[in-house]
Formats: sequence, C-alpha cells, structure tokens
Amino acid sequence: MLHQACFHGLLGLDVKARGDLSHHVAEDIAIALGRALAEAAASRPGRRRYGWAAVPMDEALVLVAVDTGGRPYASVDLRFSREMIEDTAAEDIVHFLETLAFNAGFSLHAVRLAGRNDHHVAEACFKALGLALRQALEPDPARSGVASTKGVIG
Repeated sequence: MLHQACFHGLLGLDVKARGDLSHHVAEDIAIALGRALAEAAASRPGRRRYGWAAVPMDEALVLVAVDTGGRPYASVDLRFSREMIEDTAAEDIVHFLETLAFNAGFSLHAVRLAGRNDHHVAEACFKALGLALRQALEPDPARSGVASTKGVIG
C-alpha cells in the first residue's frame, strides 16, 4: 500500500526493514516518513499547502485531503469490515495514517465514500494519499510566499 502512495505521489522511497511487520515496523516507517515530509514541506515555502484526491478503485471510492500547514491532526474514517486486510491488521492501516500525519505536522482526512472490498478501500486510500501529498507539496506558480493569510504557517 505504501508503494501505491509513493508511486502516485512521486515520492522516492526505498524501505528496508526487519521486525514486527504487522505493527512496529509500519509505525516506525510512518514516523520516519512523516518527519521527512515535514522537512520537505518546511523547505518549500511556495508550495500549494493543500491537496486532495478522490480515488476510485473498482467499487471503492476514497477521499483524502491534507493540509501541510504544520498543525497535526488525523481523521481516518475508512470503516473496514474485516480485522485483517491480507496480512495487515485493519487497525494498523488507520494507525499508520494517524502516525504519519502527527509526525509530518499535517492535517489528514481519509474518508471512505463507497466500497465493499476492504482491500480496494485501502488501496484507493493510499493512492489518494500520494496524489494529495503530491498536490500539497508541489510549487504554486502563482505564489511567492507561504499559503497563509497570516503570512506564516504553523
């Protein structure tokens, strides 16, 4: 799933990890990736700041929106019906997204709009996450400073 986010977000990421892949390694990856995204956002004052994407995956439709403005928050409403999605606990997917948002200092909303297949919902979520991050972090050619009416982000 993380590969989907990185592919669609044009995020170069190479992960080599060992350990409890069902929880602790995923959490550690979310922490490290979140911190890297925070650093990337801080180095781009002319970025768009906001990004969102609605991604269909067969019968599933998931909306993800992010604000890279420096205030961490996560609202993840994917309503998985199964405890496991392939070899990953559904609660670990939610925890990954929350941990990523808090370590990145981003507001993140992920909402399941439709879907019967939990795998498709998760896949649509990570694709939408990548697209939303890509949009939020890309330069805004119409803006020279920060995307804030206060003149400062954070």
